[in-house]
Amino acid sequence: MSMQMRALFVHLFTATGAVFAMLAMLAAVDGKWSLMFLWLVIAFFVDGIDGPLARKYHVKVNAPEFDGVLLDLIIDYLTYVFIPAFALFKSGLMDGWSGWVMIIIITFASAMYFADTRMKTKDNSFSGFPGCWNMLVLVLFALKPDWWVCLIIVTVLAITMFVPVKFVHPVRTERWRAITLPMALAWTFFAGWAAWVDFDPESWAHWGLVVSSIYLILAGAVQQLTENGN
Repeated sequence: MSMQMRALFVHLFTATGAVFAMLAMLAAVDGKWSLMFLWLVIAFFVDGIDGPLARKYHVKVNAPEFDGVLLDLIIDYLTYVFIPAFALFKSGLMDGWSGWVMIIIITFASAMYFADTRMKTKDNSFSGFPGCWNMLVLVLFALKPDWWVCLIIVTVLAITMFVPVKFVHPVRTERWRAITLPMALAWTFFAGWAAWVDFDPESWAHWGLVVSSIYLILAGAVQQLTENGN
């Protein structure tokens, strides 16, 4: 198979995320939250490996007819932002006025962040919270905190989207990648497990989600504070 065909197949692979987004949305409309998150976890997995494949097969050179970055951003907005925000509102975890505030904050702030040309740092980390609301909302479904706790977390993370605080990219941030990548894979595994058991509060998956989430949220800031010692 030629490099051009391989590069084209990478774009096609990325585009499957749109299909998984639709399947997740259909499940969300029916209130099948566990099924919705299973589709979102699959989309998250696709998003995690299409980037390395795109770089390996040099899609910008071998398949320039399609803009892989734009394609990825469109799908990411659906799977990372739009569907999770809808689920958080319609599930009852955040409804009423707090839910409306949350919907506005997440969708508006994320649209601006995804269009921000400064979203990546020199070491391929993210500058500011990268809008991974799918990860946050899944954890909130698992832990089921009070609405006001959800609102505080959403507001704080939305603010950090526009603050120069680093958040690691599981694949592209080289520093601590030997820890970060397994942590991201562990999060994906625990997320799928939690959704598979319908967020059973007795499941050990919840502990795995909490530990891996804390690492992924704080690792970039800790790296930033210790950069001079690197």
